[in-house]
Amino acid sequence: MSARLPSDAVDAAVDTVAQFLVALLNTPSPTGYTDDAIALCREASEALGWPGLRASITRKGALLLTLPGAAEDAPRGITAHIDTLGAMVKEIRPSGRLKLTMIGGSPWTAVEYEGVTVRASDGSLVRGSIVPVNGSTHVNRDAATMPRNENTLEVRLDALTRSAADTRALGIAPGDFVFFDPRVELSEAGFIRSRHLDDKLCAAAVLAALHALRNAGLAGPLPQTTHILFSNYEEVGHGGGDGWPAALDEYLCVDMAAMGDGQASDEFSVTLCVKDSSGPYSFALNEKLRRLAAEHEIALTTDIYPYYGSDGSAYWRSGGAARVALIGPGVDSSHGYERGHRDGLRATAHLIAAYLLAE
Repeated sequence: MSARLPSDAVDAAVDTVAQFLVALLNTPSPTGYTDDAIALCREASEALGWPGLRASITRKGALLLTLPGAAEDAPRGITAHIDTLGAMVKEIRPSGRLKLTMIGGSPWTAVEYEGVTVRASDGSLVRGSIVPVNGSTHVNRDAATMPRNENTLEVRLDALTRSAADTRALGIAPGDFVFFDPRVELSEAGFIRSRHLDDKLCAAAVLAALHALRNAGLAGPLPQTTHILFSNYEEVGHGGGDGWPAALDEYLCVDMAAMGDGQASDEFSVTLCVKDSSGPYSFALNEKLRRLAAEHEIALTTDIYPYYGSDGSAYWRSGGAARVALIGPGVDSSHGYERGHRDGLRATAHLIAAYLLAE
């Protein structure tokens, strides 16, 4: 049986990372614009004071941490992604409003009437909101029933602009990033409501696992040297495929659990995904995680995600040879206005910590 982590150490760690999670959720990081979020993760990781921790930035801009182990013949990898959904300016319309192109798989119906911030080419920030084209129900009889897509939704800027020339004068141009308001709320009942819990909730779970081990005096050399990648291109399919040592033996991907009709995942436990759209994950590593959850009395469910791919999928598709498993807390209304719970965060952090301690 692996070393046992006191449950109160996990509780304290979850409390510790709560403000980090809020700060991370409030830091815009759509795929392609992740430097600020990566810097926040690096600062929080280095503040742990983990003995021998090494931090570096990959060529693609991800954060790679290395934690020394008593052995390094079977190194391990853990990943969680910090890039999120978002949008870019596709074109400036004659009215001065903006046509968008999506980054990642957000449905258009999920962003209607959302507040946004446009990062202009000169670095200035312009507020606005996503509204239907000709959206007034007192003018357009089809406003409620027309399709929602890139042609029927636009950004209405909170700026004095009546033409494309006026908008260009603000410094806005095609290719500028558009950040969706996260609207973060932590409730007394333990719920965490925000956009972009996919996958910032899991980044917080990884950090909470390290806090728990550090505070419990278990941050000495781990059984195996372990690499932790905070990846930054997952939402477009190639985030966790590179940056790893060639000899990686096991790869634990931490990403949100998909909830909905026919799913076993919930907001209050950690889910082990045994198969997603890329196929089954490693049976051997799945069995190891099941055993650890049972030994440490961690609430675990197993599930299959029908329309889902992960950094682990990208790693295998890029030729990675390590065993791969996928775990994560349940997130309701994925790719919309999402919700998780402290208990799911806690269970995920606990399983990550148990995995780090396992021989």
